[in-house]
Amino acid sequence: MPTVVKQQNKSEARTSDSPREAEGRGRTMSAIRNIGIIAHIDAGKTTTSERILYYSGKVHKIGEVHDGTATMDWMIQEQERGITITSAATTCFWNDHQINIIDTPGHVDFTVEVERSLRVLDGAVGVFCAVGGVQPQSETVWRQAKKYNVPCLAFVNKMDRMGADFDSVVKQLREKLAAPAVPVQIPWGASDDFTGVVDLITMRAMTFKEDSLGSEVEHTDIPAELAAKAEEARAILIERVAELDEELLEAYMENTDVSEKALMAAIRRTTIASQLVPVLCGSSLKNKGVQPLLDSVVAYLPSPIDIPAVTGIALKSEDEVVREASDFEPLSGLVFKMATDKYVGKLAFVRIYSGQLKKGQNIYNPRTRKRERVGRLLRLHANHREDVDVLYAGEIGGMAGQKLFTTGDTVCTENDAIVLENIEFPEPVISMAIEPKTTADKDHLVDALNDLSAEDPTFHISINEETGQTIIQGMGELHLEIIKDRILREYNVKANAGRPMVAYRESVLKTGTGNFTFDREIGGTSHFASLHLQVSPKPQGAGNTVVFDVSTSIIPQEYRTPIEEGINAALLTGVLGNYALIDTEVKVIGGETHSVDSTEIAFRSAAVMALREAVKNSSPTLLEPVMLLEIDTPEEHLGDVLGDLNSRRGRVREIKALRDVQVVQADVPLAEVFGYATKLRSLTKGRASYTMEPQAFDPVPASMQDSILNR
Repeated sequence: MPTVVKQQNKSEARTSDSPREAEGRGRTMSAIRNIGIIAHIDAGKTTTSERILYYSGKVHKIGEVHDGTATMDWMIQEQERGITITSAATTCFWNDHQINIIDTPGHVDFTVEVERSLRVLDGAVGVFCAVGGVQPQSETVWRQAKKYNVPCLAFVNKMDRMGADFDSVVKQLREKLAAPAVPVQIPWGASDDFTGVVDLITMRAMTFKEDSLGSEVEHTDIPAELAAKAEEARAILIERVAELDEELLEAYMENTDVSEKALMAAIRRTTIASQLVPVLCGSSLKNKGVQPLLDSVVAYLPSPIDIPAVTGIALKSEDEVVREASDFEPLSGLVFKMATDKYVGKLAFVRIYSGQLKKGQNIYNPRTRKRERVGRLLRLHANHREDVDVLYAGEIGGMAGQKLFTTGDTVCTENDAIVLENIEFPEPVISMAIEPKTTADKDHLVDALNDLSAEDPTFHISINEETGQTIIQGMGELHLEIIKDRILREYNVKANAGRPMVAYRESVLKTGTGNFTFDREIGGTSHFASLHLQVSPKPQGAGNTVVFDVSTSIIPQEYRTPIEEGINAALLTGVLGNYALIDTEVKVIGGETHSVDSTEIAFRSAAVMALREAVKNSSPTLLEPVMLLEIDTPEEHLGDVLGDLNSRRGRVREIKALRDVQVVQADVPLAEVFGYATKLRSLTKGRASYTMEPQAFDPVPASMQDSILNR
């Protein structure tokens, strides 16, 4: 068990009363909020972000997604499609607080942007459609937020739409997401009658003047028809919070009508502890309810000093190290995103957890074991940059021109090197061949692909050894379409692309063993290694592991790294169709060395061949990505939709009625859903819609394996 070491800044004399913050910083850490806007596609994340920027004075004109003028959707592909593709970071100020916002995509193909953003954020605002409620991607992003223990607020948006139902969404939050959701507001009206919100803390109603685009907020008495409902909702809110918070419980026992100050303080404590999810409502498009949302971000979501101190592994001692959020601790930060900017070159988005990152200082990358000088530091606003001299603890910014860093790397100093927990990314599920149109474009295409893969960890590039083709892999058809479009527009490279193909995987069904002895003379030098490996299946989604179940007297320590490298290389190619092996345990159970002839090259080669032999003896099988489809269809077309799903090897999970539509959830192999959008429109006269997200890798039916492998 590693020792936990509390690091001090040079001197052991520092106490808890030591200064936490440097004099030069603009805002104290308690006045900083690092938040993300997360949601299902088309729930209104970017529209909400645009209103936040407008009301906080960051922009002087409201940008609209449907007009292609949204500040946060700055990429041409985002403006054309009306969706968010890349997470955009910005900073604004509200009630003397600095709010660093990351607007994340909702489309499942770009889920990596949500994953890496939530890894470095302190809080999140989940936006939910008042009509659609909790949708599939809502569940995915909520799961990601819980994975990183990110406290959340919920904002029920689109209360002006026909069919809006606030109470239904709150119920879905509790049932589908298991979220401890409690309204701190109730809506005043719904759909065309949506007028404003009733604040259950102050027991006042709020309306938003249309002629000032909602900038002017009027506080009024609660309308008579809502008075009883508001009293009941406030009583429920106080009871729920009192159950979770001892301080409020004591105040409640003395007087059931607790003060606003005590209630807000208790909501803040329970929200930060992820015991409560305050629910607000409004209509971002109609400029209603956004200012109270900003007030709640400041009031309830944590600052960098409210969250647990970051932990990592000290590079030298391999002990676990705790770094407090302080400007005077040793530097630690995490690069959570890479981008290529035509003006500043390679741009690394970084969250500073402790210490100060200064322009001109030398920083260390524990992954590469190299140091690099910081050229420029930037504060970010979508695609605009502002130069700064220092990024302090708790802040998010950008480093321009860094060559050694990539997504997931730790930023630290060489004498106090630390490795923070990396970010895990999903595996690509779809592939496509790509080639330059002309010979002159060949090198430019390679450069473009390398830049894009450096930006996006879910975008992979490989070369097919048999055909020499360049294969690109991504999370979906839209993902690869955007990549292709960016190659043309941003890099001015013309390329031909094949049709998208499924990115299959391989695994094993039983335990098997394999031996290989490598005994060759290369360039006049003898190379010898003998290995005995065992391969076993692991549970779905468990990943690959390499275990040495053999003493160092049989396999010396010096050869274990090359053996592991050889095994990992062989796992990438498999044995059936050169597809990567997943969910497999490889155990080194024996081997033989030669006192003179054994070499690293020999053991690396022996590992590759022994693994292939072991996999062949372990009933290898082909796996295909299976997608979760959620289809909203009018009831009269339900039979046609189900019949079509059956023909696509779909397995229906659930069918439920939601107002005027039937919602079908089904697992369908990715190979069967190419072109599904066109087919669904045809079946339902354009009235149905669907969303899709990767679910798992399942075995391909035995009757189909040969035809896939012989393509």
